Amino acid sequence: MEAFGAVLTDVEKRGDVEEIWCLGDIVGYGPDPHACIQILRAANHLCVAGNHDWAAIGKITMQNFNTDAAAACEWTGQKLTPEDKEYLSHLPATLQKGDFTLAHGSPREPIWEYILFPPTAAENFNHFTTPYCLVGHSHQPIVFKQVGSAAATSLFQPTIGLVIGRSRLIINPGAVGQPRDGDPRASYAIYDSEAKMARLYRVPYDIEATQNKMMHAGLPMKLVNRLSHGT
Repeated sequence: MEAFGAVLTDVEKRGDVEEIWCLGDIVGYGPDPHACIQILRAANHLCVAGNHDWAAIGKITMQNFNTDAAAACEWTGQKLTPEDKEYLSHLPATLQKGDFTLAHGSPREPIWEYILFPPTAAENFNHFTTPYCLVGHSHQPIVFKQVGSAAATSLFQPTIGLVIGRSRLIINPGAVGQPRDGDPRASYAIYDSEAKMARLYRVPYDIEATQNKMMHAGLPMKLVNRLSHGT
């Protein structure tokens, strides 16, 4: 919740953002799942389902989760209201909006597949028809460009704007909560539809406040500690 709030404050300062696109996993690790759903639903938004969203409500199994993730997800499910569960249960696996396809994992396997390396990205370009695809799941900002039947990769960095042009792209803006690229700050991107430019932003938030609430809730210490390091 602290990371989400910091990002929304940063968005408001930059101004004139018409719609929030959420790439899944609204809940699953943090100590305020109900509040995060409420905040998102109060905004003009689109959202696709993440593996933690559906696992928390029993829509998919947690058998592929590690012990800590499963424990946090089970705890999360106990904190959700019936309305929260109804909302999560109806999230689509993928969405299309204009030139973009939205998926949590990948367009090929929206809930579970990680796109971490060029060969996986290259295979996924055949599984969406729009010029661009936005994904999350890995918690790491990265861009894959289609080059013939292959894919080239580049880091998505705050210092360099990403031109949304002729090349087909798979874009990961990182994670608001639980970033895992070695930078503990919240990660998100803004797409300027007029300039055809996407920019990544990193936002500090009150990590200690989140950690204190996690410890009070009895969530796994590994999940608590990793927030300090972004890993």
